[in-house]
Amino acid sequence: MKLKSKRQLASKILKVGQGRVLIDPNRSEDVETAITRGEIRRLVHEDAIRIRPKRGISRSRARLLHEKRKKGRRKGEGRRKGTQTAVISSKERWITRVRSLRRKLKKLRDNKAITADAYRKLYGMIKGGAFEDSAHLEEHAKATKTSKRR
Repeated sequence: MKLKSKRQLASKILKVGQGRVLIDPNRSEDVETAITRGEIRRLVHEDAIRIRPKRGISRSRARLLHEKRKKGRRKGEGRRKGTQTAVISSKERWITRVRSLRRKLKKLRDNKAITADAYRKLYGMIKGGAFEDSAHLEEHAKATKTSKRR
């Protein structure tokens, strides 16, 4: 059973690739006897010759990556373009730093590690941007003897 020429003819008529032309195995004798384009068209109309649906591109991998990105993965140094402020604005960085420092300062005051006067002084220094992180704040509190003696 040579249906190669029929498949070629059908692909030209249907304007699809030969791989997408599907010939019904039960009607293969009818397809084999068809010679003209008209006969092929009739077989297409009778569903003896059909077109396979397009494959398309699967979105499953894209969905998986999207979920990972939502969790905060895949956002390392190699993925970033632009300056540091393009990823996290300088204002946002400032806000997170100041909030963490103020939390630390409140803990020190509540644990009676520093006096109320020292708390006020250090609070102002935090606002002025004197400290890089909470370790720097603690170090400064110990160094300047603002911390209470036990």
